[in-house]
Amino acid sequence: MFKVIEGGRGQAVQMDDRSEKERGPSRDDVRREAARRIDESGYHLSRIREFATGVPMVASLKYLSLQIDFAAEALSRLEPIPDDFRTDRYWPAG
Repeated sequence: MFKVIEGGRGQAVQMDDRSEKERGPSRDDVRREAARRIDESGYHLSRIREFATGVPMVASLKYLSLQIDFAAEALSRLEPIPDDFRTDRYWPAG
């Protein structure tokens, strides 16, 4: 007869057997999409130029970055996150 030993590795973590398709997008997916949109807007280059030259960044770029962050936060709080969260209808126009 076998005996179950408690503790250590004996306490297994239940794994989620659902596939990626069944799970849907994650909050990390939304954050990556937000980062991609901010990168494509030219925000980071403008920010570096602001530090290097002292000339303030265009206000519309700062505002766009805030809007993208807000949209990402709102999307990541939805349960479930929509499968089409990457479409432009969820994000501010750049």
